[in-house]
Amino acid sequence: MSSTLPKVAWIGLGIMGSPMSENLIGAGYDVTGHTLEQEKIDRLVTAGGRGAGSIAEAVRDADVIITMVPASPQVEAVAYGPDGILENARRGALLIDMSSITPQTSVELAGNAAEKGIRVLDAPVSGGEAGAIEAVLSIMVGGEQSDFDAARPLFEALGRTVVRCGPHGSGQTVKAANQLIVAVNIQACAEAVVFLEKSGVDLAAALDVLNGGLAGSTVLTRKKDNFVKRDFTPGFRIDLHHKDMGIVTDAARDVGAALPVGAVVAQLVSSLRAQGDGGLDHSALLRSVERLSGPSAAV
Repeated sequence: MSSTLPKVAWIGLGIMGSPMSENLIGAGYDVTGHTLEQEKIDRLVTAGGRGAGSIAEAVRDADVIITMVPASPQVEAVAYGPDGILENARRGALLIDMSSITPQTSVELAGNAAEKGIRVLDAPVSGGEAGAIEAVLSIMVGGEQSDFDAARPLFEALGRTVVRCGPHGSGQTVKAANQLIVAVNIQACAEAVVFLEKSGVDLAAALDVLNGGLAGSTVLTRKKDNFVKRDFTPGFRIDLHHKDMGIVTDAARDVGAALPVGAVVAQLVSSLRAQGDGGLDHSALLRSVERLSGPSAAV
């Protein structure tokens, strides 16, 4: 293992965090991880990392600290307080938050960290579990150019498209736009699926040919098997997309941007969650369209 690479502390080893941290280990980084579930720490250790019993222990000697947790409250919980990152990381460390949170939370975190001599980048990702496993994520970054340049090799071990989008909070703003596009795209695909099936068309064949034309998308490529097989094993849960649609609709209202279609899809995501499907993959928007459409006629 190269001693020239920065030591990494990884906080949050969930659906995304586990494979991402393992990709850093594969790239030669010394990774120490902490999360709430011991079995996930054990998985990191099996992959060649180190486990830590607390945030303070994980971050104490780290050059780079990466957080990948569900939402703003969790970011604040791990960052602040006597046992949090800011009180226990060394001055000069770089904190990279790869969670999807509000832009304002990112801006406030960067300001508070600066008082402790800790640099911050917001670097949310797109690509879901498959993109995390395959290290082909799109990473949208907010923060100082010099910090982005320093972190680029690490980002390139995790993703394929890595772009600095502007100052603190910019990465989160772009991620909010990403989640808007993804949700609307999934909803359109779900409506097409129900339309095709009720019309008696071979669904798998139809989706293949659609994906070869202008209607094709990464969403359709990644999710068409979910639609065909009705397999809604979570790669990205409805609960999390509900949170993200709240972020984008709030942020859009703040800047005066109208989201007429996005607002409708946000309500459909919320409705699906209220019906008990929050733990399913966001491709389960198909279930909402099916409920609205009623049973198919017997063939």
